[in-house]
Amino acid sequence: MKSKAIIKPHRDERTIHIVKELAMEFMSREANRTSLVTVTNVILGDRAKRATILLSVLPEDKGPVVEEFANRKCNEFRSYVKSHSKLGIIPFFDFKIDLGEINRQNIDRMLK
Repeated sequence: MKSKAIIKPHRDERTIHIVKELAMEFMSREANRTSLVTVTNVILGDRAKRATILLSVLPEDKGPVVEEFANRKCNEFRSYVKSHSKLGIIPFFDFKIDLGEINRQNIDRMLK
């Protein structure tokens, strides 16, 4: 019977940290200056073979444009991660707007 490979949590945390830092660098280099883009989180899936990068965008109405732009740049970003890190497995990336962050900002506005 084959044993299943166990991915260690500290390895996932390290991968998340590296991808988040590189995504922030990449987005600040590639994105135009018409909006403020922040990488809020990275979610690993499928044994670290896939990663969803969550973004916060100001002004909020630029969110869909930034998400589309980032997803067009996925292959370039993957190459960037490959050349700027020593990760053994380079995930395939997907960028999404962080809806949780938008909801948190709306609650903060209502409480003020």
